[in-house]
Order: sequence, then C-alpha cells, then structure tokens
Amino acid sequence: MSDTLREEIQQQRPFQSLEEEALLNLHRTAQLLADQSELFLREYGLSPTQYNVLRILRGAGDGGLGRNDIRDRLLSRMPDVTRMLDKMEEMGLVSRVRSTTDRRCVPTALTEKGRTLVDSLDEPLAALHHAQFGHLTPGQLYSLIEVLSLIRKRLVVK
Repeated sequence: MSDTLREEIQQQRPFQSLEEEALLNLHRTAQLLADQSELFLREYGLSPTQYNVLRILRGAGDGGLGRNDIRDRLLSRMPDVTRMLDKMEEMGLVSRVRSTTDRRCVPTALTEKGRTLVDSLDEPLAALHHAQFGHLTPGQLYSLIEVLSLIRKRLVVK
C-alpha cells in the first residue's frame, strides 16, 4: 500500500497496524477538510458549528428548536450551546422566544438574516464539496459513505 501518509507526517517507522494507518489517514483527511471549511466559512463570519446550527434550524422550519434538540443534532459536540446561541442572536442570525405555555421551552429559530445567509451559502459550499470530492466516482463516494457509516455504527453510544 502507499506510504503517502507516512511521508506527509514524516514518520520513519511503519504503522503498528493497518487499523492504525486507517485511523491516522481518517484523522488527517478530516482535519484537512475541516480546515478548508473553516477558512471558507470565516469569510462569512461563521464557525463551522454556527453554520451547522443554521442548517439545523433551516431544516426545523419556522417553529425552531430548543437548545437541547440543537445540541443533539450538531455534528461536533460542544459544551456550551447556550453561549453560541447567544452570540448568534447578537449577530442577528437567530431569535429565541420563551414559550407562553411552558416557560422552560425557549425555541431558537432563524431570523430572515440567518435564513438569507444560510441559503446564500448553498451554492458556494456545493462548489467547495465538489472541489474536495469531485475527483471520486459515484461508486467510490457510495463506498466511502458506507464504510464511514459502518465505523460509526460501532462507535455510537446510545
């Protein structure tokens, strides 16, 4: 198999196992993809997690979602969702209104500014994703998705 990762990270010794090589390849690739996404989103004043919240809320519709529902749907776990939502509210991207029937419920929804921003990112992000993955065939992409799903199924604690 190719030693390109070993060369990239300037590792002299072989990997201890095929599993270790796979894991380190996955980490390295995920980090490079995350770095590109972070740089792209920074141009719009967003972090990847804030963008993820915008997508989650767009999918939730006009009723919005509670903080815990948002937290549970995030791709990356973060300890202080409330602080992030406070910042996004200050940015004018989301709004929160305490329920009149259940004071514990404070749904967060997209503002018009938030919806406009997340909608405006669809095409540029699709172009970024195509630049990142467009060299793969549909079969390779389906295989990648399937393999990653199989790994996650073994890792997810319910």
